Amino acid sequence: MKYPNRLSSGANNIVIALSETEVAKLFVGDTRSDIGSEADKMKYANQVNDLVVKFVRLDFREEFEAEMLVMERLKPIDFRAFEVGKRELWLDVFEDELNQLHKSGFVHRDLRRPSGIGGLYYDNILLTDTGLRLIDVGISALREQVGDKIFQKFLETERSEMASFREFFINR
Repeated sequence: MKYPNRLSSGANNIVIALSETEVAKLFVGDTRSDIGSEADKMKYANQVNDLVVKFVRLDFREEFEAEMLVMERLKPIDFRAFEVGKRELWLDVFEDELNQLHKSGFVHRDLRRPSGIGGLYYDNILLTDTGLRLIDVGISALREQVGDKIFQKFLETERSEMASFREFFINR
């Protein structure tokens, strides 16, 4: 099906623009992802800080026969237009906010895309007019759901991905 105002598509879902301020991640048929779980993780992270895209509502669109996870619309800026010093400041804030999420029991788990998935390695991290932001919490995890041992394993991987992202963001 063709979707008007399509912005992007991932492994399981398509994202469309609803307005200048909202986008929707479409859940059509059996997407292998749980809209309610994703919404809950997004709301959880939104209570901690502003790093993760803001949850707006869950909805249904008859013409698409799709459940929709409606979020704020972020408009990315190309970071390469900015001096390395500014990038370093944005990274410091990003890391502080990411650490706040970790301490609160939230891990994103998708800073760097797996090599077999299309798109850019770090296309879940967007530079916006308010700084670096995270999108797509589909595979994120909450400590209370996965337990300490698995959560620590996820944190270790995310910290490694963060170090790689820092190198990419500063030196590209």
